[in-house]
Amino acid sequence: MPPYDPRMYAWFESLKTYREPRLLAILFMGFSSGLPLPLTFATLSLWLAEAGISRTEIGLFVLVGFAYNYKFLWSPFIDRMPLPGLTHRFGRRRGWALATQVLLAVAIYALGQFDPRTELASIAGMAVLVAFLSASQDIVIDAFRIELLTPAEQGPGAAATQWGYRVGLLASGAGALYVAHFGGWQTAYAVMAALMGVGIVTILLTREPAVRDQALPHPHGGTLGHRLAAWINTAVIRPFADFMTRPGWAAILAFVILYKLGDALAGVMANPFYVAMGFSKLEIANISKFFGFAATLAGVAAGGVAAQRWGFYRSLFLCGILQMLSNFMYVVQAWVGHDPWMLTLTIFGENFTGGMGSAAFIAYLSSLCNVAFTATQYALFSSLAALPTRLLSAPAGWLSEQVDWASFFALTALGAVPGLVMVLWLMRRFPVVATGKPVLVLDD
Repeated sequence: MPPYDPRMYAWFESLKTYREPRLLAILFMGFSSGLPLPLTFATLSLWLAEAGISRTEIGLFVLVGFAYNYKFLWSPFIDRMPLPGLTHRFGRRRGWALATQVLLAVAIYALGQFDPRTELASIAGMAVLVAFLSASQDIVIDAFRIELLTPAEQGPGAAATQWGYRVGLLASGAGALYVAHFGGWQTAYAVMAALMGVGIVTILLTREPAVRDQALPHPHGGTLGHRLAAWINTAVIRPFADFMTRPGWAAILAFVILYKLGDALAGVMANPFYVAMGFSKLEIANISKFFGFAATLAGVAAGGVAAQRWGFYRSLFLCGILQMLSNFMYVVQAWVGHDPWMLTLTIFGENFTGGMGSAAFIAYLSSLCNVAFTATQYALFSSLAALPTRLLSAPAGWLSEQVDWASFFALTALGAVPGLVMVLWLMRRFPVVATGKPVLVLDD
């Protein structure tokens, strides 16, 4: 029998946090958040390809996803504007969540009722609407999660939302394809619309976060112009001005943009690399999609516990190091070539460490939010965090053509260095934030 290790026991005790009912609610909200994403491009593009739509036209549908990058533009309205009837009855967060989820269910169902061969413009317009509503749902669910959980629960909460999110992606990805195979695309989108009921029921069964909304009083009195100016100041200007009063705010924003850069550079070219190594679609599906999915969930859980046990900066640095090292697994894969067992190790390393980094990173972003402006500030942070995937990693394809695969992935590992340097600098310059207690503050 192995000797008693109090440190290992403490880790197992931390895992019990995931049984907390609030974390289960966050998990199901994450499912509702992840479900719509593939329906506007990945799953939709397969439907369009089967219908004979040109690759040029299909490629343009990637522009639909920009709603997720610009959601901070309308986040102040979701953060501060009440919904007639819903806000009074359900509360600020629950009211907005229910509104976006019901509209999403209707829009997803409607998206599946068009014929791509004759109504492609209608499909494009409905896909834009689904993406807009999905990004709006993300705004309110992220705020809901941050405000519902205690500071000590933010790490496990980030893991729970990632678990649910990725299961939602699987449901509307592989799940939708299975339904479409047996029942057609209209049935598939109808089933996906019905699955939005998971989020609706979860919101109805979860209490409204206990946040002092009066921290920033609603403007009243004076002329319409004065009330409008006061509202803009409260809802739009103050969330950003509040963050800019934080010590090192510019460095924090730079870190948010750079932290996942190395991971994004490698991920952009992963599928072309698998093909170049001679792996079949079946091998890629079995190893990359299903085994990789399980590895990601395990990594997400470990990252959430790490953030809770070690604090944000230490867990971010460790996870960042592991993410960087996982890029070298691709280097070894390039040397070995077509070897499914090596690919299994490569996928495990990349997905497990990526999951750890994502959970720790989301917990850190959550810690930056003032609960008086949760939705607006988190929407800004998450939009900036998406830049490596959407913009900064764009030259990865060009770089991969200039060097061999092993050299390319070795170079992508260097993309992790700026983020790691920023972690160390922030840790030493502002150590109070590294304690694991989020900066969830309210103005007096």
